[in-house]
Amino acid sequence: MKFENVSYEVRDGILYLTLNRPETRNALTPEMWRDIGAAVRCARKDPDIQAVIVSGAGDKALASGADIRELHDREHLVQMAGTATNALKDLEELEKPVICAVNGYALGGGCELALACDVRIATRRSKFGQPEVSLGLIPGAGGTQRLVRLVGPGRAKELIFSGMVLTAEQALAIGLVNRVTEDSREAVMAEAETLARQIMTKGPVAVALAKICINMGGNTDISTGLMLERMAQTIALSTQDRKEGTAAFLEKRPAQFQGR
Repeated sequence: MKFENVSYEVRDGILYLTLNRPETRNALTPEMWRDIGAAVRCARKDPDIQAVIVSGAGDKALASGADIRELHDREHLVQMAGTATNALKDLEELEKPVICAVNGYALGGGCELALACDVRIATRRSKFGQPEVSLGLIPGAGGTQRLVRLVGPGRAKELIFSGMVLTAEQALAIGLVNRVTEDSREAVMAEAETLARQIMTKGPVAVALAKICINMGGNTDISTGLMLERMAQTIALSTQDRKEGTAAFLEKRPAQFQGR
């Protein structure tokens, strides 16, 4: 699959979705957001893709934020099209696990991209932040919503109001990042691939159902969330994967899941 602003490569069941404007530290333009959304829609339809790893080309950044020149000239009503918002909603709702490998800066839209992924792994020198208020703006691709759900309202307000930038270790301490690796693209990609392959040994229908329950349950009351979980478990019990998984456990062998 060919895109102008992102690289789309599938190897051994993993989609490597790479922001590919290293000369601008992968600055996010409307065109890049459209490519991200289109790539996610392709991944949803591809049965060969079992997991996704999102990263940025080069050694500087996942994404350093918006292209400020484009942002300076943007007509305000263009924002209502929701190009970035829709792309990240598609990514967040993808029924496959998405791991973000951050090597360098993840600022503004780059941080919001990471927030829309299921798991975030960063190199030790990576930086995270929502500095939009320094430009007279607010996070506009889900930062005011996803950050508070991940780290709580107090932390989210501190980060967004001040525009402060966190180190990888600080991000790890507040739960913004799941793991921190050594300072190289090779290290962070190896960690992401190890986790992806571990997840890929599990029942794919079960992983998808669990993701749906977590995402949707976090936005509703506990009773509704528990009912959603009960219904999802009912679906899981109806699958061939459940029979294979329990049989494999009883027979002391690795399960061979088929995703059905």
